[in-house]
Amino acid sequence: MSFWHSFSKIWNISAAASLAVILAQPSAALAEDMPTFQLTAKNGRFYPETIEAPAGKKFRIAIKNEGPGPEEFESLELRKETVLAPGVTRTLVFAPMKPGTYKFFGEFHLDTAKGQIVVK
Repeated sequence: MSFWHSFSKIWNISAAASLAVILAQPSAALAEDMPTFQLTAKNGRFYPETIEAPAGKKFRIAIKNEGPGPEEFESLELRKETVLAPGVTRTLVFAPMKPGTYKFFGEFHLDTAKGQIVVK
């Protein structure tokens, strides 16, 4: 086996191991630092209607549809939307936001499926 072939094998193994360690550590740390809020769609409403999130920090909302039909989470000002079939849970990640109140709604129940994210 030539020197370059041996060197190449060692380099690939050590580079892959180093990359795996580097990638695993930040993602675990980020996952722990990112708060997750639960939101339930049921009977044409969202529960809770208000979610309080920290300003300047990424966060997630896990939305579960417990209703008998489809529901949609949509926020025009946040440019987020997702449709959920009955029994489905989806998670949306939100970039750090400035303090304020951001409205969302469910398009299948426009009159009743309303809520807000209050960023403090």
